[in-house]
Amino acid sequence: MLTIEIKLAVIMPPYESPCLCTQLRKATRRVTKLYDMALAPSGLKVTQLALLRQIQRTGPVAVGDLAEAQVMDSGGLAHTLKPLERDGFIAMSIDPQDRRSRLVSLTPEGQRKLEETAALWDKAHHAFETAFGTTGPLRDALRFLVSGEFESLFEKNRAG
Repeated sequence: MLTIEIKLAVIMPPYESPCLCTQLRKATRRVTKLYDMALAPSGLKVTQLALLRQIQRTGPVAVGDLAEAQVMDSGGLAHTLKPLERDGFIAMSIDPQDRRSRLVSLTPEGQRKLEETAALWDKAHHAFETAFGTTGPLRDALRFLVSGEFESLFEKNRAG
């Protein structure tokens, strides 16, 4: 056991973790922090911008469908939607097809905020791609990690 710990210490600095989940969370926090700094003049966080863009792409969307599309739990989504609704960027309404469900839609103010933020996001995205590269296995790996296929394989391997 001591030998393994010594080998890990030589291979990996003590602040790094061999846990892939921890490494992914740290990488995500780093990228989120950089995008948040780039978007700061707009007053939006990258998570809020991602939601506004998703709503723009889909049109009015059920809260559950929006959570699923963003791979978020409902509580986290509700927390992120509140300031967007407060600031008038989104509107919540009852789904006429299913009165138990709420629809989220982009307001004209939300559309203006997206237009205002576009140049900031473009600069951040360009900086990321310049630093990391525009092609390669990262995009494929990220698509796979958020897919249902990965979730199924993870559950299958965890169970057996």
